[in-house]
Amino acid sequence: MSNIQEKIQKEKEQAREVCSIEGAASGECAAAWDAVEELQAEASHQRAKAPQKNSLEQYCDMNPDAPECRVYED
Repeated sequence: MSNIQEKIQKEKEQAREVCSIEGAASGECAAAWDAVEELQAEASHQRAKAPQKNSLEQYCDMNPDAPECRVYED
């Protein structure tokens, strides 16, 4: 996930640079910020796809020695 965050930061820097050179009302500036928005949307989509743990799984992560969290193998 940090890889996409790095890409977002690079695109933001590039968008700021383009906008300072071309002007805030230019098409190039708008396109650069559109690229940033697309990357942010993808990052959000990836976070939403990550499996969510239920309350027992969260409890066991914090308390692995609890009796409720024992794992028995056959």
